[in-house]
Amino acid sequence: MLTVHHLNNSRSQRILWLLEELGVEYEIKFYDRDADTQLAPNELTAIHPLGKSPVVADGEEILAESGAIIDQLGYKYGYGEWVPTRDSQKHKPYMYWLHYAEGSLMSPLLLKIVFDKIKGSKMPFFVKPVAHGIANKVMESFVTPNIKKHFNYVEKHLSENKFFAGDEITGADIQMSFPLEASVAKGAITAISHPHIYQYVDDFQARPAYIRALKKGGEYDYSG
Repeated sequence: MLTVHHLNNSRSQRILWLLEELGVEYEIKFYDRDADTQLAPNELTAIHPLGKSPVVADGEEILAESGAIIDQLGYKYGYGEWVPTRDSQKHKPYMYWLHYAEGSLMSPLLLKIVFDKIKGSKMPFFVKPVAHGIANKVMESFVTPNIKKHFNYVEKHLSENKFFAGDEITGADIQMSFPLEASVAKGAITAISHPHIYQYVDDFQARPAYIRALKKGGEYDYSG
């Protein structure tokens, strides 16, 4: 049986969704973030040297990195539906969006989280204006414009496609789910600003498999 090493409030939630869609039996081993640092606990390093989640044990094999996990489990248990074959027209867009999610889209979103934490952190009063000034400058000149560019890019694609690899859901949609639903949850994407992304998120969150995974995974605030 598969074991998902699941960190609360993390991107491993989408692996639970995938497994529910695949109908594969699995068990969950839960881990809680450190209350002060909000980082994963040291216990996860016993499973994988980087000590991050998601990590999946498939028999003796340890799988890490969301995209790799989705691709491998989707291929092994998805019977060609979740990972398009190389001769399929859906294979190239599947591969592109599978890697785009973490390789391109998450980068400016993570920078936003970092600079928001800098502005919200406690620091000496004489340092705060300098730190806030730097953070605001980077946000205005680089982070915010890049996030806007990416959201508009994804919005255009979803205005022309039901799912990321065409007219049927694939593992690419599982991978793209986190940055988009996190952005909707935090108000960065709205029904007015990006209606197709907003509807896309609303649609997949209504899927029975997604709802089952959410109940099994527990607390989830889209923070990491």
